[in-house]
Amino acid sequence: MVVGCLIEHDNKVLLCKRKIEPSYGLWTLPAGYLEIGESAMEGAIRETREEANADVEVISPFVQLDIPLIGQTYIIFLAKLKKPHFSPGPESSECKLFSLDEIPFSSLSFSSMVVTLNLYVEDMKAGRKPKFHYGTINKR
Repeated sequence: MVVGCLIEHDNKVLLCKRKIEPSYGLWTLPAGYLEIGESAMEGAIRETREEANADVEVISPFVQLDIPLIGQTYIIFLAKLKKPHFSPGPESSECKLFSLDEIPFSSLSFSSMVVTLNLYVEDMKAGRKPKFHYGTINKR
């Protein structure tokens, strides 16, 4: 189980550049493996703090993506910054806010991030509040 946050702030989203493998040097939402003893939401908040030194308030679940090929499920929550402060944690070399048109789709770390951010952009450009999405990724 991989959990994380899609953080909205001033009509932008927060991404982290990975400083670890796999996908070293590529952008991702702050996310990582759920630990024993924590809820999905608690894990997403912890991963956000670890990777972006950001304190967030979770708004709602945004997407669940199953990836049977590698035995993973991603749950990404919509969240907002409690304070407009963030900085790279030990696993990130950079953290940055991107407007919808600036999201570096060609430099995203994982297919799950591409799908998640595409769904978010589609929701926002359609002028609707982001809704919950569920899907399966059947290829890398």
